[in-house]
Amino acid sequence: MKKLESMEQFEQLRDNGKHIFMFSADWCPDCRIIDPILPEVEAKYQDYTFIYVDRDQFIDLCIQLEVFGIPSFIGYKDGQELGRFVSKDRKTQEEIENFIDSLSN
Repeated sequence: MKKLESMEQFEQLRDNGKHIFMFSADWCPDCRIIDPILPEVEAKYQDYTFIYVDRDQFIDLCIQLEVFGIPSFIGYKDGQELGRFVSKDRKTQEEIENFIDSLSN
């Protein structure tokens, strides 16, 4: 999974192609629990590029997007938000995959 490096990169990725941004943090236990399943999720949904967003590094972006709980996911296609799975709750692989399946292509 690529790691977001800058706000400019976020805007470029958001506006071009299909991306799922995963908001997370190293200290978040619920985020660490899903780490082992993420490669499988990425492999299953290869039409999306998955981007890791460090919540602490991009707190202003989280506020702007109203991401107040992690782990959270937001899908974009060519600048349009397709959907969001944003909450502070622990997420299962099935819930993450159901969210991605629900995104309008």
